[in-house]
Amino acid sequence: MDPATHPWLTVDYDTAVALIYMSWPEGTPPPAPVRDARPARRLRDAIEPIATHAVWSRRTNEVLAKLGLKFFTSYVWGKAAALGEPPTGVVVAVFGSLEPGVIAAAYEEGRRQCGRAGMMAAREEATIESLTEILGGADVTEVVAVLRRGVEAADGTGRPMFSGLRSLGWPADPVGQLWRACDLLREHRGDGHLAACISAGLGPVSMNVVTELWMGLPLGVVAMAQRGWPEEALAGAVADLERRGFVAGGDLTAAGRRLRDDIEARTDTMQQSVVDAIGDDLDAAVAALDAWSAACIAAGSYTPDIYKRATS
Repeated sequence: MDPATHPWLTVDYDTAVALIYMSWPEGTPPPAPVRDARPARRLRDAIEPIATHAVWSRRTNEVLAKLGLKFFTSYVWGKAAALGEPPTGVVVAVFGSLEPGVIAAAYEEGRRQCGRAGMMAAREEATIESLTEILGGADVTEVVAVLRRGVEAADGTGRPMFSGLRSLGWPADPVGQLWRACDLLREHRGDGHLAACISAGLGPVSMNVVTELWMGLPLGVVAMAQRGWPEEALAGAVADLERRGFVAGGDLTAAGRRLRDDIEARTDTMQQSVVDAIGDDLDAAVAALDAWSAACIAAGSYTPDIYKRATS
């Protein structure tokens, strides 16, 4: 399929939600590292629905649709804009685990539809308005201060998305600062997770396959349905993982599970400076963030089916 004609580039918000957020198989427990989460993973789980509010907020998507952006072009251009307007190949590399042609087509189409400054201003305003309404007047200032300590302690070395987002500064609105802090910490972890996967010898398709099997999902659910890879790429990645002894019979081997557990542990370890800076305030901050994330879920701006079961 020509990436420029990929159906993801034309789907609207409701269709995208239906396609990407599929139900978790009933009775499937989350993987052990999530059940017995280390502090860094607990923080990641607590911030996820807030950090991604610009992606999943209906209001934000409706505002960006008026600028000519569909769901996926909004996602790619909205995220990549933190880097400025880099060459397409740079954006493809930063997105890492998604199919390169689809990312390239979405980025280029997004830029054709609307300029960076106008898009970013509209995205920020709509996201803050939506999140403010959902949180219902909650006082977020103390949690923001705690999270900002973590952001300030975070190292940007080798972390392009985190560093680009940090260069944007902070919104004036406290709820906007909460969103930005969560987004920053999410991207810091995401950049580190991608590095951990690469250092483990996994390519972009293989890292999806290992993760979806580690999560107890059917083969291809992440790689094909959520990351855009074609069937032949999935088959090639599975064959390589089988050859290396990480996959057999459509599931992870003991060696494959150890590999993915180690990636998760190293991803957490790379967040230690953040955890240390937050210190004894972690439990209280996570409790507040969990409640606000639950409010996002209740408002339909994130799905309960994959909450605390995402991939990085």
